[in-house]
Amino acid sequence: MSQYEAAEMLQAVANRLIPKDEWPSAAEAGVLAYLERFAGQEPVVWTDVIEPGLHALNEEALKRHKAPFVKLTEDEQDELLRGAESGSYPGWPASAEPRLLFSTVLELVVDGYYGSPEAGGNLGGKSWEMIGFRSGTASATRTPPDEPEFILTPLDQLKNRYDAVVVGAGAGGSVAAALLAEAGLQVLVVERGSWLRYEEVGRDHLRNHRFSKYGHNTGPNSVSYPRTFATTSGAERITVPYEGDYHNNAMTLGGGTRVYGAQAWRFHPEDFRMASRYGIPEGSSLSDWPITYEDLEPYYNRAEWEVGVSGDGNAHPGRGKRTRDYPMPALPFTTEAKALARGANKLGWATGSVPLLINSVERDGRQPCGRCGECVGFACPTNSKNGGHNTMLARAMATGNCDLVCDTLAERIDTEGGKHATGVRLARLENGIIQRRQVRAGQVVVAAGAIESARLLLNSGSDSEPEGIGNRNGQVGRHLQGHVYSGAYGLFDEPLQDGLGPGVSIATLRFDHHPENGIIGGGLLANDFTRLPLVHWYRALSPNAIRWGRAGKEHMREGYSRTSQIQGPIQEIPSAESRVRLSRTVRDAFGLPVAALSGGVHPESLRAAEMLGAQAEKWLWASGAREVWRTRPGGGLSGGQHQAGTLRMGNDPLTSVTDPTGRVHGYDNLWVSDGSLHVTNGGVNPVLTIMALAFRTADHIIKEG
Repeated sequence: MSQYEAAEMLQAVANRLIPKDEWPSAAEAGVLAYLERFAGQEPVVWTDVIEPGLHALNEEALKRHKAPFVKLTEDEQDELLRGAESGSYPGWPASAEPRLLFSTVLELVVDGYYGSPEAGGNLGGKSWEMIGFRSGTASATRTPPDEPEFILTPLDQLKNRYDAVVVGAGAGGSVAAALLAEAGLQVLVVERGSWLRYEEVGRDHLRNHRFSKYGHNTGPNSVSYPRTFATTSGAERITVPYEGDYHNNAMTLGGGTRVYGAQAWRFHPEDFRMASRYGIPEGSSLSDWPITYEDLEPYYNRAEWEVGVSGDGNAHPGRGKRTRDYPMPALPFTTEAKALARGANKLGWATGSVPLLINSVERDGRQPCGRCGECVGFACPTNSKNGGHNTMLARAMATGNCDLVCDTLAERIDTEGGKHATGVRLARLENGIIQRRQVRAGQVVVAAGAIESARLLLNSGSDSEPEGIGNRNGQVGRHLQGHVYSGAYGLFDEPLQDGLGPGVSIATLRFDHHPENGIIGGGLLANDFTRLPLVHWYRALSPNAIRWGRAGKEHMREGYSRTSQIQGPIQEIPSAESRVRLSRTVRDAFGLPVAALSGGVHPESLRAAEMLGAQAEKWLWASGAREVWRTRPGGGLSGGQHQAGTLRMGNDPLTSVTDPTGRVHGYDNLWVSDGSLHVTNGGVNPVLTIMALAFRTADHIIKEG
């Protein structure tokens, strides 16, 4: 085929995959422009799969109908496409088999049709209008939010010494920085990510922290910061930040809080004594925390009030005593939440609102939630999400006692005799040239996330500790965990998605430490955040749904507003073999060994996930769904945005890395302030516990300093 004939055929194929009805066809919606853009970005896919595949499909048309594909009737074209979909063409001349051609072209057409208009397709957002998705705020305003302005200190203008150096500006690091600076300490915050303003955090529906098909919308970049993952043979396979095996958390100022969904749960009191309650399953490293819920409760209070949580303090009783209600009321129930509440009532289940680190009313000069459809995975268009960057870090900078450096890696921590941290060595890549700087410190606080914090300590070996700081007993990097998610989808007769974000609104915790479950721990069940249209097509279509043609378009149009998802994290059972090591083969842009990940999910975690999924199904049926289908997790390593456990706290240096205050065993001034402290990670989202521990650790630093 000539280039013109190939383009004509591609248009014909695209218009059969998403045909015209009262809404635009694929071509009318601008999908061809999206495909042209994709061809320039991914030329190998285009030349190895699509071009030869289209030629082969056209040859099949000529063989069967004595006419090229574009001259066939719609029914004949559909028949040929169904043949490619099923792979029923023996002697197919192209190297890429017909099913690969069909799935590749279908996904690209869908990506263009239901994706972001800025990407080249979905002209005027017509497909979003068709299914009822609203990307903007309820008031339809799109002005950039009023975000804090941070003055960044150049690397060569840093002081030679600070009272405290905080590595990482996420949930834990921002809290530590604020408290230390407000106590009068001279603080340096080191963030390896960039300070990305709202307009710099992309809104591409294919490249974000909710759906990372081709990339994400924060750092790090793939070239400078790869990781490796252990294969079944023990070899190392490179994985890049937007792939699942990388277990990325957003790397920018604010860390994961810049783009998180902001669920703000306290851990259950029983979460702190899992081993005592359940015993230690074979092959696990389940252990009790060295502190209790009661030890942490005052700091949960501080996190809720000083960072800002909206919720109902009377919801979900039996999860530990509260000494204070939330500072803001819960966001109102959505239409979906009301339907699910009726179903839960039929079952006799207690439900309640979901606490969120999101303003439900104006607070601290920032407006309430705009109820947009792009919450989790994206920066907030109204600056209503309370993250590390716009709350605690802003407080730290307001003192005048805090310097901030971004795009800078902490290469290693300098120590003396394995007992005292003397400072931190920093590195920055600028125009291909590495700049380095050594800064001395009175206190060092490590808050880079469970994976990178462990990597930093492992990369900081000395004569006293050749295997890395705090690693005399081989505990650094072990017990890596996150959250396995389980749940179900339900298709209803009537629309229940009203377009009001964040979406997550109602939850039950009856399956968290429920004695009748017969499983260890349990977890949360809640409805999900507002789904992106592409997330719906890839993950939420019924298994019985046709995915293309007129019927496929109808399933998207009717199913999007009528589908509910209930899911939740389960209390993972940690394993010492799920861990972070230093890569033997791969180094980053600064010449340092990258994080090498390995491990999997304990069988007890999968058993708990199966229970939770069954209960989600039950809830959806009771709420009136006409069709229900389950989601099931795999057995691979769990870390991701809820990563935890690699520098666990404990009383015994033989089995832990830090003491109960978060200080590395044997050191007088080296502390950890992120999720890596977690002994277990709870059956709920962990960010509020990260913040509470950071308040507690900072208090200890101030008292002892």
